[in-house]
Amino acid sequence: MSFRGMPRARSFSAPSQRALISRETLNVDGLQVAVLRKNNRNMYLRIKPPYGAIEVTAPARMPERAIVDFVRDRREWIDDALRKMAAARSRTFASANVDPSVPSPSIAATGTEVSVARETTDAAASFTWNEQYVEKARRSIEQRIPALVEKWAPIIGRSPSKITVRAMTSRWGSCTPKTSRIRLNLQLGLMDPKFLEYVLVHEMTHLWEHGHGAGFQARMSDALPEWKELRRELNRCTIFEAPQVQR
Repeated sequence: MSFRGMPRARSFSAPSQRALISRETLNVDGLQVAVLRKNNRNMYLRIKPPYGAIEVTAPARMPERAIVDFVRDRREWIDDALRKMAAARSRTFASANVDPSVPSPSIAATGTEVSVARETTDAAASFTWNEQYVEKARRSIEQRIPALVEKWAPIIGRSPSKITVRAMTSRWGSCTPKTSRIRLNLQLGLMDPKFLEYVLVHEMTHLWEHGHGAGFQARMSDALPEWKELRRELNRCTIFEAPQVQR
């Protein structure tokens, strides 16, 4: 079974699945808002991670003024979502255990709060995958996996039949218990090694327990007592979408 990364910012209503009629960009009090017009009756707002792109789905004939007011009425929620995403980006590579060639966030003058304005100076906020990072991440995982499996297989009591490293857009890892195959997010190779170990243990435990119920939690607590804290830390990071690569 799989588990998700950073919780997504809540949407106002479910986005429409109707065909797109037109797309435009509005500047609403300094916010760049993508407006998708469709043949639907209501308006929907969502903030798309990891960079906080603001998107409104609106009826085809909805006046621009109504769209602007719709965004303004939700400005407090938008700003809160943007702050959370900026903070998550900053935390992702903020560790002394991360390879120094990987971007890490600069510290704000206050040292206590991440603001939307920091995004332009935050190195992690502008992180972009390239061939060098893809290869570095894959190599890092492949070098660590044999020792980790050797360490944890006797403790957990089961071993994966195959481990695949791939780019993921919303998950840190997943597994198929029936085939004992595990998939790991490529990005873990650029992050603190403790997260790679935690995700691997998590997925190996799913070889016994398909869900996240009492049985799963008991096995995780026996194997890795600090797993809940590691999960909280990891879920406060963000996933940067990478080119689709698979090994």
